[in-house]
Amino acid sequence: MTPTDPSATTLRPAPLHIGVLLGVLGVVYGDIGTSPLYAFKATLEHFKHDGIDSKDVLGILSMIFWSLILVVTVKYVLIIMRADNRGEGGILALMALAQRGVQNLRLRAGLTLVGIAGACLFFGDGVITPAISVLSAVEGLQIVDPRLHKAVIPISLVVILGLFLIQWRGTGVMGKLFGPITLVWFLVLGVLGVVEIVANPSVLLALSPTYAFYAITHHQWLSLVALGSVVLAVTGAEALYADMGHFGARPIQMAWLYFVLPCLVLNYFGQGALVLAHPEAMQNPFFLLAPEWFRLPLVLLATAATVIASQAMISGAYSVARQCMQLGFLPRLTVRHTSSSEEGQIYLPQVNWALMVGVVILVLVFQTSDNLAAAYGIAVTGTFLCTSVLAAVVFRRHFGWRRSTVLSVFGAFFVLDLIYFGANVLKVPQGGWVPLVLGLALMAMMTSWKRGRDLLLDRWKQDSLPLSSFLARLPQSRTIRVPGMAIFMTGNSDYVPGALLHNLKHNKVLHERVLFVTVANEDMPSVPAAERATVTKMSDGIHRVIIRYGFMESPHLPRDLAAISDAEGLDFDPLQASYFLGRETLVAAARPKMPIWRLWLFLVMARNAISATEFFRIPTDRVVELGVRVAI
Repeated sequence: MTPTDPSATTLRPAPLHIGVLLGVLGVVYGDIGTSPLYAFKATLEHFKHDGIDSKDVLGILSMIFWSLILVVTVKYVLIIMRADNRGEGGILALMALAQRGVQNLRLRAGLTLVGIAGACLFFGDGVITPAISVLSAVEGLQIVDPRLHKAVIPISLVVILGLFLIQWRGTGVMGKLFGPITLVWFLVLGVLGVVEIVANPSVLLALSPTYAFYAITHHQWLSLVALGSVVLAVTGAEALYADMGHFGARPIQMAWLYFVLPCLVLNYFGQGALVLAHPEAMQNPFFLLAPEWFRLPLVLLATAATVIASQAMISGAYSVARQCMQLGFLPRLTVRHTSSSEEGQIYLPQVNWALMVGVVILVLVFQTSDNLAAAYGIAVTGTFLCTSVLAAVVFRRHFGWRRSTVLSVFGAFFVLDLIYFGANVLKVPQGGWVPLVLGLALMAMMTSWKRGRDLLLDRWKQDSLPLSSFLARLPQSRTIRVPGMAIFMTGNSDYVPGALLHNLKHNKVLHERVLFVTVANEDMPSVPAAERATVTKMSDGIHRVIIRYGFMESPHLPRDLAAISDAEGLDFDPLQASYFLGRETLVAAARPKMPIWRLWLFLVMARNAISATEFFRIPTDRVVELGVRVAI
């Protein structure tokens, strides 16, 4: 079995014990677990103006049920989760996996755009999820007492601001509570649904797909519009795949099939049974499921559940942003580790504040969860489409599926996703423009940054001296060698770093021990320790070091240089080594090689990127920076 085989995961499957399953519930299923708050209610809104009868209710339930089966269960749980990138999942991991073995540059570029588009839509989802989830939970206060409707927005904002303001502390403490709270949440969902189903068991007829077909054929255009709200029931499906690296596929699959899916279906059918018996319950069928004495506690529990769902999306946004940095699509951002033992627990201040501002604006502009429902679907269904395209390539090239099998399976999923996406496109004027604008803006930023860095690298190669030529001339140059170790960072290991040339030009000395260090980002989640570094002796006292990181890892140069020191005989002393870095001042050339608006974006991002010293975690008192002006 080769290392590139998707089935060759480097992670052992997590054992199925209660702690793992509770963790799965708290981390993976927070988003999809809060969908009953608004999905059924939002779908009913499309039908109630023309009057809604029992077949309409059963049709809506049937569409929700079969969406859960086809999209979540079959597509993600049974098929997509087989495609792991060394144990990791998610849209960017799938993109990296799809690119392996693809030699055609245009196809690779196309797959990159698909993956980045999915990542950008994920960020849009990360802004909308906290807003719609918290709003839908706090709106339950209006059922408890209609006079409290004016308090919904202020309370929602307090909850949201509190959530973002404590992110810097990390999720470790809160994470211990997530699993048990989510377990109680799903049990309450199931019990509330069962009580109403027992009172009206005829609602179970909606398990038959004939009622979904009836709704589609009878209402036609209206049913297509309604599908844009039906898809809200499957929001969070991408989390099943994205969080696979934390728990392994089997615990996620078992939790879905034997606990989460039954609880969700019971609750949706319970809401349907309530509406069949009491049509006036369409006002808010979820909270009206509960007896009056339990509604206030249910609001508090729902708020806690939505905070958990929002936390999962926020943490996911941090991880995706770090992956984009490592893959070269975003400038260096501040990455703070909030746990000394868990690599995945990180905090990105810039991403956190951007998300917070976006969520607050959405709450103030849209006011209700029903209004936000129109904005939610496009981000989700757009990500579904991107996943289907990338998965088709992976299963064809890596799993060896026949072309006919790939076309029939993923072609069907693509058509289904396209229908859901088209249904949400119809809601662009009502709010669907929000994730589209966010996604396009982020796409413009990421592609501009990538293009700018490529141009900068080309310019640097033109002005740089090949390393082999420099080493050949070194013995005849009579350069004075001084005691100590100098570490020169270089983006290309075959060329002499600009900082070294500037140091020779101005100081006219070279250290006795020199390391040319290149950081390489690999298209895998993490690099095994044995493959972390490659050390090559280039000349007397001069070594070339290539240190590799996966897109789920954060660089730590002093630690990794110390780790290879003894094995390679480098005698690395972190307290004595000096790091020489080049600081580029970027300006627009007289004839720029990229459009003015892209160049402006690139320059703004470059000027706001954090320094290499902070990003690579280099001690500030060991750094020497040499500046250079570069026109692109």
